[in-house]
Formats: sequence, C-alpha cells, structure tokens
Amino acid sequence: MSFKNTNHLTGCHAFRRSNRPSRRQVLQAGAISALGLGMGDLQSRLAHAEQSGIQLPSKRAKACIFLFMWGGPSQLDTLDMKPDAPAEVRGTFNPTSTKVPGIQICEHFSQLATMTDKLAIIRSLTHDDPAHLSSGHATLTGQPAPVLKSDKDPPSAKDSPHLGALVSKLRPSDSGLPSFVAMPWKAFHPAAPGGEAPGQHGGWLGSAYDGMLLGGDLNDPNWHPQGLTLPADIGLQRLESRVELLKMLDGQRASLHRSLGAANYENHQSRAIEMIGSSSVRSAFDLAQESDVTRERYGRNIHGQSVLMARRLVEHGVPLVSVNWHNDGKNFWDTHGDNFNRLKNDLIPPADRALSALLQDLEERGLLDETIVAWVGEFGRTPNITKNNSGREHWPYCYSGILAGGGIRPGMVYGASDKHAAYPASNPVSPQDFATTILHAMGLPTDASLLDREQRPHRISSGKVLHELLT
Repeated sequence: MSFKNTNHLTGCHAFRRSNRPSRRQVLQAGAISALGLGMGDLQSRLAHAEQSGIQLPSKRAKACIFLFMWGGPSQLDTLDMKPDAPAEVRGTFNPTSTKVPGIQICEHFSQLATMTDKLAIIRSLTHDDPAHLSSGHATLTGQPAPVLKSDKDPPSAKDSPHLGALVSKLRPSDSGLPSFVAMPWKAFHPAAPGGEAPGQHGGWLGSAYDGMLLGGDLNDPNWHPQGLTLPADIGLQRLESRVELLKMLDGQRASLHRSLGAANYENHQSRAIEMIGSSSVRSAFDLAQESDVTRERYGRNIHGQSVLMARRLVEHGVPLVSVNWHNDGKNFWDTHGDNFNRLKNDLIPPADRALSALLQDLEERGLLDETIVAWVGEFGRTPNITKNNSGREHWPYCYSGILAGGGIRPGMVYGASDKHAAYPASNPVSPQDFATTILHAMGLPTDASLLDREQRPHRISSGKVLHELLT
C-alpha cells in the first residue's frame, strides 16, 4: 500500500451514532487502515530454507539502504573515468586519486574519494534494456520487467516485488515500524508514456507488501510524515473509538478481504493503529531530533535529508529503506543535454555529500558492518558525447554502481570496462546479480520461491551471488 503526501486524518469530526457507518466514517477508517503494512512469516521462511537444503550466510546484514540514482548516471563522469580516451569520450572532468591506491573516481566526488576504503565499486554492470521504466524495474526488483525495453508500461500486478517488499515478506520488522519504506516519491519520468516506473511496490506478492511512502521535501522545515501525526483534537482515547468502528466495518468489506486476504487485512488494521498510537514510532520519523551539525553534514536539501532519514529508520529497526533520486524538475540523472554542468552543479554535489555522510555516520554508530549501502542507477550513458548539446544518451551495456557495508568487501573494484567504458571487459554483472548479492548478504534464501496471490510459485531472485564481493 503506497502513501501519498496527504494527511488523511486532518479535519476528522466526531462519528455519528448509528449502526450504519457514514461515507465520512468509511473514509476515515480507511485512512487509518491505509497506514499498515503486511508482515511475512519469518519462521516459514526458515523452515522452507531448511527443507530445501538452502544454506544461509552465518553472518548477515540487518538492513539495506538502497540509493536509486533515477535517470542513469554517466559511468564515464562518475566512477569509471577514462582519461586516455579521445576528448569526445572522456569529457571535461578529471579523475582524482582516492584513499585506496590505484582507485580513481571523478574529481567532483571529493568527499567520497576519502572513503573508497569502505566501498566496493562495480564497473561492469550490464544489460541490454535502454528504457527507463523497464530497466528501473530490473534495478529495484532484481528481475526482468513483465514487458522489456518499454517506457510505455506502468506498474502492474504482474511486476516482481521491490527488494523492500521481499524483505518485508521474508524479514518483517518487529520494531513497530514498517519493514519497507521508500522516499521521497515514486520514481516517475515525464518523458515516458508509462510515467511511473514499475517494480516499486509489492507486485505479485500483493498490496500488503507495497511499503510505506514518505512523500514530500524532507528538507522543508514544515515537513512531517503524513498520516503519523494525530491532529490536536484526536487523542489516543478517540483513536480507540475508531478501532471499534473498524471492527464494525469488517463485515462490510468482503471484497477487500478477497483482494488482500483476511490475514493481510488484519495486519493492515492492527499495524495502522500500532503506528499511530506509538510515540516511539513517530519519533523515528522526526528529523528535528538530529543536530544541526548532522543535518548539515548530509546536506540541507531533499536528497541529503532523505538519506539522513534512511539512517534514522534503519537505526530504529526498518530492514530496507529505498531513497529514489527526487523530482528535480530537470529529468534527474537523465543528462541527454548539458551533461557536465548538470553533474558538476546539480547532481554530484548532493549525491557525494549524502553518501559520504551516510557511510561515516553508520560507521561512527557501529551500524556499517550490519547495513548494506547500495548506490546505483538503471543504466549508464553513451561513451560518445552528443555534439550539439554536450549530452550523453542512454547506455545499458556498461555502467557503474557501489555496494558498501553489511558484509561487502571494502576497498575494491569489481569488474572492468573496456577502454571507452562501452562494454564490460571482465566480470559482467547484471541487475539480477546485484540484487541477488544484496539479498544473500541479508541472509535471505535466494534460491527459495514464494507464492503469488494465485498460489503460483516465483523464485525470489534470478541472478548469481557475487561471492567475491563478500567478506
């Protein structure tokens, strides 16, 4: 179940005393139930793994922060510089040495350059899908989209579950918080006929695993998580009365039971009440509890504050948080034109600052060893620069990404590209491999299958584990 940036409880009034709920009451009760998230059965997962002879890692990461660089960052201008290539390929940026001898990255990632001893940089990511939407699905789910090479097909029930939805199913949070949170929006591309990228929800697992969406600008001083703040005239005692209303409505929601299943519906209802009524849960979403120094370290912008919120949430027990690059009104990392100015002035600085702050913060808090940090887009950019507008076009055949923390081997480069970063020269890595390695590092049985709503089995991953990346 996704959440829009709307305060569903604002303006609630006293309920009428009648046996038949009013339309207003139905909407109010539905708003409360919308806050819940489905929970999986961890014991069933472990039993399935044992019966199937699946070996889980002895040491597993407890959480993952997935930083999705929506639009497709240029590999040549970020993590895989080619200073000896012709000018029409190498561009205007220079490589800079980093903390690890022999590893160079873009000069504008100045803070990240001091932290490469914590990173595994992958320079051989590859697939053949140049469309934002379908390749976005592969990146976020680790599975091919239902319709390949398509920017016309929006989300559907046929989508594979987001990695967060899988984690929500297989490792439900026991902290009172959701198991899967995404922010600050659902990745959407205005130039794609399909609009919203598929693969950002529960997919064939069902809406119970859609996750919680924290929408809006988290850097806005007036921002708060919509739906988790009780209006001034709604105390916990009045909230309890709404619990009674929800019980009354149960008998009138046969269709909802059929679509979600009775057990999932009960989880929606009970989890919603638990979240609204818990001051500790609401505290986890309160960025005001962070010092000004910490907030500045991450960057006082929408991306920096989203990444800081991700750290807060994993610290409070959320196992997977996905931060999608925000709607900047300029097509995100999709730099078809003015590539170098966009990267230098708008894209790299906040990305560099937030990622570096996150790694340092997690390490200082003793959380880096148990938290995987992933930084990746859906594809890369063409080696040749477009002459008329200094842009780079879509290029899925070779691109770069980062894994760190959570059992990932630090201070290394995995894979290599050819002399123009056009194709992998060694150790090609698919989006499926990237996702499968994350799931494996989190101790999830990547060879296992789950049933969809029609009781059909689906493998939860289709890639290989990159054991060379693991400690």
